Amino acid sequence: MFPASRIFMEDPKSEGSDEESLGASNELGDVHLDMPFSASGVKTGLFSTTSVHELLECPVCTNSMYPPIHQCPNGHTLCSNCKLRVHNQCPTCRHELGNIRCLALEKVAGSLELPCKHQAMGCAGIFLYYEKLKHEQSCRFRPYNCPYAGSECPITGGIPTIVTHLKNDHKVDMHDGCTFNHRYVKANPHEVENATWMLTVFNCFGEHFCLHFEAFLLGMAPVYMAFLRFMGEDEEAKKFSYSLEVGGSGRKLVWQGVPRSIRDGHKKVRDSHDGLIIHRNMAVFFSGGNRQELKLRVTGRIWKEE
Repeated sequence: MFPASRIFMEDPKSEGSDEESLGASNELGDVHLDMPFSASGVKTGLFSTTSVHELLECPVCTNSMYPPIHQCPNGHTLCSNCKLRVHNQCPTCRHELGNIRCLALEKVAGSLELPCKHQAMGCAGIFLYYEKLKHEQSCRFRPYNCPYAGSECPITGGIPTIVTHLKNDHKVDMHDGCTFNHRYVKANPHEVENATWMLTVFNCFGEHFCLHFEAFLLGMAPVYMAFLRFMGEDEEAKKFSYSLEVGGSGRKLVWQGVPRSIRDGHKKVRDSHDGLIIHRNMAVFFSGGNRQELKLRVTGRIWKEE
């Protein structure tokens, strides 16, 4: 980072044209641009991609800067978000910022080609600077959020990291196999609050799946819901299907669907009702007995579509 790097140029309000305002007198830190910009970008071979990329780092938030990039009269730059935070005062020299755009640096940025920040996770793509951010927001190699619901867990990482984290930190039950038979018991089924009950992880077909079961209020109606999420990308999740079944007293409910990727947040899946939903009265009926205790047995299986 170069917090005191400077870029000198005319105020854009006095410019005659882009060619004139980005001409021979511009200075980029220690790098001098002694030629005007061409229509396609900057003269090649004058500076390294790394040094210019560092110049594009905001000295306040350290994030990459995107148009509009602002500068003070002394040439110190910062991003538009931080310009609001510093109350129009340059964080480097304390001079009033005004409304000067750093058109030189914006145009230099447009010519850069950089690797995805998820390169270490496996992304081999090279992108133009202004396309890089959009790609990174949807890159299939970006880290996954922890799928454990209700805790707002900040842990992110690849699937092996997340699986280990769920096992060691959240004490989630881990099972091998593509079928399941779980029994859920609650002492007082009439006390239903927005709360997660259980998460179980299955290792099936060499992939990992999260089975959620919980109680929450659907409007004013207390319900129980079970659904499956795939630990991977959505296009891979669509290669699988699953079924869930719950019943008792000679009746049963059956759900069949496609697991959702954990890219979709837990709340998003739950609020879309994409799973087996059991209203409390029916759940209590399935439990039998004196209806003072909830006893639900949920069975299911996962299979791969041909």
